[in-house]
Amino acid sequence: MDKKLNEAEARVLGCLVEKGITTPDYYPMTLNSLTNACNQKSNRSPVVSYEETTVVRALDSLREKGLAEKILKADSRVPKYQHSFPETFSLSDDAVAVLCELMLRGPQTTGEIRNRAGRMYKFRDLHEVEEILDSLINRDIPMAVMLPRQAGRKEHRFMHLLSGEPAISETDRAVPEEAAVIQVRAENERISLLESELASLRSDFEDLKKEFIDLKSEFE
Repeated sequence: MDKKLNEAEARVLGCLVEKGITTPDYYPMTLNSLTNACNQKSNRSPVVSYEETTVVRALDSLREKGLAEKILKADSRVPKYQHSFPETFSLSDDAVAVLCELMLRGPQTTGEIRNRAGRMYKFRDLHEVEEILDSLINRDIPMAVMLPRQAGRKEHRFMHLLSGEPAISETDRAVPEEAAVIQVRAENERISLLESELASLRSDFEDLKKEFIDLKSEFE
């Protein structure tokens, strides 16, 4: 993508999209309401505490990328902000809801996306969400990606690519260890701990032995 977003830009854009759908009476948004939306503790991951200056910088960058605009309404004493996300990328309503949810909450499974994005778009079933994700993954310029399955999890998670390719962590790459391997590692740790304690006791004994010899020599 030639419009890569940093963390603050993705959060601000996600909030503009979300509030435009869920609270249209309060949209476009003032700087204060947008900052509060970025910092709210529900439906957000991670939870942040942005200053208004951080939001302003993100808005300026989004405007340069053609994803947001500042407007002055006759009945308002302060500027307001709105997005142009679907128009810029030619996105359907269901795709906008999925990407918005991924911007606001990070990587998620299809089930999580369906449940959480349902306030923005009513999905029929999981298959519909999967179709949307497939379409986003298979665009000429992909906008989503399926992450490697995490250890202990049955389902894959999906992530947006508005901020570029994700860095796959070792946790994401990890596979479950066999029970015998876990047991051997635990035994090795216990042995290492005992050896360390024994070395410490030997050192203490040598110190006491030396003190005893020095004390004994004073009386000879």
